[in-house]
Amino acid sequence: MAKLSIASVLLFGLLLSGCGVDACSNQVVSEVAAPGGAARATLFQRDCGATTGFSTQISVATRGEQPSGPGSAFIADDDHGAAAEAPWGGPWAEMRWTSPTSLVIRYNEKARVLRSSGSVGRIAVSFEKVSR
Repeated sequence: MAKLSIASVLLFGLLLSGCGVDACSNQVVSEVAAPGGAARATLFQRDCGATTGFSTQISVATRGEQPSGPGSAFIADDDHGAAAEAPWGGPWAEMRWTSPTSLVIRYNEKARVLRSSGSVGRIAVSFEKVSR
């Protein structure tokens, strides 16, 4: 009986481990290198399937790193159509470096912001809402 319980627990754990698979995909829209090239910001559209809308996300990474998963600095969606879609499907946003360690992210004021990190590693990130 104890063997059956252990086997059941192991099978249940194996089944649950398959639920953690990331079914989302990222499509890079633009990349901007920081002055000096030590870091870069990547704006991408993230699609997680038919039951979710597109989102606009931005990750900051050091040179040579490829962003994966959700955005490390910024995530926004169109708030059920309140913010107009950009050509890539998510709400409009843009980014620019003001120094090697400072990034400004501008975004549609009607977008629903799900993440706005004030820093990513040693990079300071600031945000500006824009009427579009």
